[in-house]
Amino acid sequence: MYKNHNELTDNLFSLVKSLTASEKRQFTLYVGRVPLNNESKFISLFKILSTQEKYNETEILQCTDISKQQLSNVKSHLYNQILTSLRLNPSKRNIPLQIREQLDFAFILYRKGLYQQSLKLLDKLKTLALHYEEKNIGYEILDLEKIIESQYITRSRPNRADLLIGQTNELTFLNGVASQLSNLALHMYNTFLKNGYARMEEESKEISNHFFNNLPDYDDARLGFREKLWYNQAYLWYSFIIQDFISCYRHATRWVALFDKNPHLIVVHPVFYIKGNHYILESLFYLNRPKQFEAALNNFETIVSGPDIPDDDNITVLSFLYLYSNKLNLRFMKADYSDGEELLDTIHKKLNRYRDKIDEHHIMILYYKMACLHFGNNKYDKCIFFLKKIIHSKATHLREDLVCFARILNLAAHYEAGLDYRLEALIKSTHTFLSKMNHLHEVQKALMEFLKNLPQISPLRIKAEFKRFHAVLSEYENHPFERRAFLYLDLLSWLESNITGQPIAVVIAKKVAAKNKARGIV
Repeated sequence: MYKNHNELTDNLFSLVKSLTASEKRQFTLYVGRVPLNNESKFISLFKILSTQEKYNETEILQCTDISKQQLSNVKSHLYNQILTSLRLNPSKRNIPLQIREQLDFAFILYRKGLYQQSLKLLDKLKTLALHYEEKNIGYEILDLEKIIESQYITRSRPNRADLLIGQTNELTFLNGVASQLSNLALHMYNTFLKNGYARMEEESKEISNHFFNNLPDYDDARLGFREKLWYNQAYLWYSFIIQDFISCYRHATRWVALFDKNPHLIVVHPVFYIKGNHYILESLFYLNRPKQFEAALNNFETIVSGPDIPDDDNITVLSFLYLYSNKLNLRFMKADYSDGEELLDTIHKKLNRYRDKIDEHHIMILYYKMACLHFGNNKYDKCIFFLKKIIHSKATHLREDLVCFARILNLAAHYEAGLDYRLEALIKSTHTFLSKMNHLHEVQKALMEFLKNLPQISPLRIKAEFKRFHAVLSEYENHPFERRAFLYLDLLSWLESNITGQPIAVVIAKKVAAKNKARGIV
């Protein structure tokens, strides 16, 4: 089954270490149902792996009667036994698993020649599968029904053949639309991960052409929950790339509304439900609507701790990621940079705990936000600590724009911390990095020029240079493709801080207060 011994070892060890106490008890009960298993070699291996902090093959060979030649086969057997045990665990038996198990039973009945029993079970299963939007399984059920009906005269129902053909045609259409929409959504998401947001009109048009050329024709009245879910996901990622955040909010809201209309599907697709609520928050953040954002965040915190959300590792990690990322966003929206040590410490500890379950892209985003909070609180050494993690990450091919602004913030932090002895080398390396980027923002080009000249500027002229650069950047603050740069790093507020001598947190707080006053928010 496994060609790579190291891959098998890593997979088995991580699987064993992921088991909860109740899952370990379930496994012990499962294998204990056969008395001979108690002395089996795979049980001995399980007990040793459960106690090890790091995989130690020498200890395994010394403490068990497993030979080196046998070890690979014993590992493979243990891996399969654990997965079988988890599949039988009542807490893991979700709707799709239950339907697939019943489909296996129906197939067994068919092979036994018990056709009427098989068809009766399949009919119930089909209703259940369609109710829970498991249309791919529904298609498999129809396939087995057609096999039985085409091979045997069952007389199960008049016009049975016409009914099965009609249902198959409908599911074929819906599965085809869902496949096209899910492919489009995945492509948009992958484009966003690689390139970030559209940087210019030409790039935005290219993305739009690809999106609409690959958007399938459909009749909205025929689409079900699953198809509409993929439709809104695809549109949401497209809208993010072209920076149409009102459209992002609209499709995220429709996404969540699908679950509100079909609450029985929340427990089946909790990840999608959580993601939809997160993207509502993400959209409100970019639209800078703090009052709506705070209300949505409180609602989100209630949702992730509610009874409809299953308690498993995947959900726990995802809830942490989105909840704390948005707690940081709320602080930025309120210009609340002080007293954040406890929050940041909690995030850092949880990141270390869940690191092997979180992709590098999301880790980098959290690091950047943590660095920004430290920067706003004048904790430049801690800001630099987190920025270094981004700059030296091996995943810098993801979100090149994020790495770019991490490098720029790193320069600003070194400048503010008075680390002048490192500044010239950092400016050169940052300039080299920016020069290799494709399709630079005008903001980034201006930054390159400013940074290149910074070491040569006399201390007596530094304030005048900050004012000059502030005037240059101000032209881009409301530009449709340049304004995104100011969400990563509030460069204008940093420049104003240096010009006025006020802390950056005070400058940003005044801006937030002025915006709230203009909106009539107290």
